Amino acid sequence: MLLSEVPVHAAHRAPDRVAVRLDERAITYSQMRDDCWRLGQALLGIAQPGDRVAILAENCLEYALCYYAVPGAGMTLTFLNYRLAPAELAWIINDAAPSVLIVQDKYLGAIRAIRDQTPSVRHLLVIGAAAEGAASFDALLASGTPQPLPPPSEDSIAWLLYTSGTTGLPKGAMLTHRNVMAAVFNSLASWDKEPDSHYLLTFPMYHVAGYGMVVNHLRGAELTILPNFVPEALFALIERHRITSTAAAPTMIALLLDHPAMPDYDLSSLRNVGYGASAMPAAVLLRAREKWPQVRFGTGFGMTELAGNVMVLTADEHDRAIDEGLPILNSVGRQMLLARVRVVDEAMADVAPGVEGEIVVKGDQVLTGYWRNPEATARAFTDGWFHTGDVGRWDADGYLTIVDRKKDMIVTGGENVYPREVEEVLYRHPAVLEAAVVGMADPVWGESVVAIIATRDGEATDAAALIRHCRDHIASYKKPKAVAFIAELPKNASGKVLKRTLRDMLADGGLMLER
Repeated sequence: MLLSEVPVHAAHRAPDRVAVRLDERAITYSQMRDDCWRLGQALLGIAQPGDRVAILAENCLEYALCYYAVPGAGMTLTFLNYRLAPAELAWIINDAAPSVLIVQDKYLGAIRAIRDQTPSVRHLLVIGAAAEGAASFDALLASGTPQPLPPPSEDSIAWLLYTSGTTGLPKGAMLTHRNVMAAVFNSLASWDKEPDSHYLLTFPMYHVAGYGMVVNHLRGAELTILPNFVPEALFALIERHRITSTAAAPTMIALLLDHPAMPDYDLSSLRNVGYGASAMPAAVLLRAREKWPQVRFGTGFGMTELAGNVMVLTADEHDRAIDEGLPILNSVGRQMLLARVRVVDEAMADVAPGVEGEIVVKGDQVLTGYWRNPEATARAFTDGWFHTGDVGRWDADGYLTIVDRKKDMIVTGGENVYPREVEEVLYRHPAVLEAAVVGMADPVWGESVVAIIATRDGEATDAAALIRHCRDHIASYKKPKAVAFIAELPKNASGKVLKRTLRDMLADGGLMLER
């Protein structure tokens, strides 16, 4: 099945149901199907199959159309992060070399600032107000005919998503129709079923988590878009549209739980919350369950290169783990049905339960490779198994716990320290809102463990108290040797903490260490 066929199937079953809503605008599934055909036909008038079509925009109806219409025309939708600086955007645009660039009017200035650095772009289209030097997206859409397009190959590249670049320059992950739809089918086969769902999309559409929109569209669910993450706007949408399900990063959930306006809104319709992009500290999950008793939680493990998730911890498993105090609450669950996951040593041999190793994955949803980067592609695969760069361990029942990123491991005095373990302990302290642990060069120990902390409003603590708290719960060599305080941890759009930025701030003296 092609990605571009999703609106067609949904319109066949639920033609008059709302497919996408944003503010006062909404389109039904039959309208979305026709508009996707219009846009695909119109794009074939200005570009060729195989071209890249880049988009720089916040969540919007036009973005939803591009998800399906661009791949349906045999072209590749290239996702651009609107939080990037102009120079970073220029690097990605030059690497992807799109012939068409679609930009929301509020970001047109950023594109104009680098226009002379993006020679591949022949057509600039603007979403919103008309502007000099840019054609109207709406006008292009209106010029197309609502007729089916010649089907592309399942192995043509549908989406080109650039990795977050938390450890280096971003790489373009090539996801074919087959890759994306394999991830969608895996989720449909493995996730909890929810009848009559009304889904709220909170993640930015340029993130791989946007595939959740495709999952819900294939289900024929009603879907509302949050343009960008603003807690009170999210609360208002849940109340107004009686949202039943959503998904968010753990950092987003923590901010919602602590928001002073939350009690002012009726959130009783919310039944299911998925979380991902990073680990959910157990303390945050327990607070969420206490404040939202009607909500059931689910999580999993995935990444850009996997087009979605390959592991799932279901709502039933969450409930059982919380009620019985089971350690699987710290896991990402068990393998989903349509992908294979292993934990291996350096020789690619499977390790025993309880032993740490690297997580590798094989399946149709695994990326085809990295765009114009055969060296990185070759490094990422061994005999068809994709190296995630994450360290994990199985338990005897097949539950997988993510220990940490392989590159984030700290070696101090010859001992391995995984930051996530220390962060989990820090989150148990009542004054801690956010915690990140990184390694810092040390002339004696090789690396020393450093914690960067954002405290809750109205709460106070100091480095000595936090170090003492850690020493009471984990081995002494794992405790932070120093603590820095910050108003808010830097994050990328998916809510992942940018540890590279924190390391740079420590190296440049931008954070004051307390001991």
